[in-house]
Amino acid sequence: MKSDDRIPEIALDWLQAGRKVALATVIRTWGSSPRPVGAQLVIDGDMAFEGSVSGGCVESAVIFEAADAMADGTCRRLSFGVSDETAFEVGLACGGEIEVLVEPLDLGQGPTRPELEALVAARAAREPVVWEVDLTNWTRRLLPRDTADGELEERFRTDRSALDGDVFRAVHNPPLRLVVVGAVHIAQPLVSMARMAGYDVVLSDPRDSFAAPARFPGETFLDGWPDEALEAYGLDQRTAVVTLSHDPKIDTPALEKALASEAFYIGALGSTRTHAKRVAALTEAGLPADAIARIDGPVGLDIGAVSPAEIAISIMAEMTERLRRPDTRKGG
Repeated sequence: MKSDDRIPEIALDWLQAGRKVALATVIRTWGSSPRPVGAQLVIDGDMAFEGSVSGGCVESAVIFEAADAMADGTCRRLSFGVSDETAFEVGLACGGEIEVLVEPLDLGQGPTRPELEALVAARAAREPVVWEVDLTNWTRRLLPRDTADGELEERFRTDRSALDGDVFRAVHNPPLRLVVVGAVHIAQPLVSMARMAGYDVVLSDPRDSFAAPARFPGETFLDGWPDEALEAYGLDQRTAVVTLSHDPKIDTPALEKALASEAFYIGALGSTRTHAKRVAALTEAGLPADAIARIDGPVGLDIGAVSPAEIAISIMAEMTERLRRPDTRKGG
């Protein structure tokens, strides 16, 4: 994970090292805003910081407010809008405004160390949780994923934190993951692009000539054939699977495992004719039509891609659409 995605972990590390610590979180935005709701900044008593709430000069004001919060133990709600010079400097002038919550950790009104430890433990266990803060009395609780709660489930699926009245609910999802089956030429730019987009990436290919360290320096390959590898790795609702080998002996077993999981995106390389044969093989294997329909094949958005890099772009675009607009997800 990038440091921006590890703010709770960094905050806990700093606390355990005996430093004073405060968290700043974007809790509401209007109009054009450089950082989304839920974006965080962690600050220590020496004004060292990690993360971002605006990408610019608003950070300076937030850091000074955080120093005051660590001194007196009180939480703060800060607003920056079109009339603020600092907001203008970071690009909020086009009708944009942000509201930032500043909380001293393990002090006064702020969250306690055990509460932060529980959040970090849930994140380490890849358990999706919502960190809820009541801004009227500064009480906090962790809400686990509950598929029966349609509102929370939608937030988990779309990564959307929100302020509801005086209650802020921050979604903490497990890091995004991508499993690439088939270490072919397209996989090389795809791995790089996925990492830039914040995915943890692993590859699976039983062919030694393809799964060569020289072709993918520093990358992680899962052991065994893809079906066994995916079973051992574990697929959840924050995982995408893309099969690129173009070999049904490799791709089809991997697709069967992916379709039995909650993977939010399942893409398979191949022409329309190849995909029709794939669908027939999966149907013969006993998979229901609505499950098979979850496969995006031919993989990627139709942007006229030709080169491996262009195909990788089309795959990343389609993955992003399935993640951010889950209503476009195929099948069940």
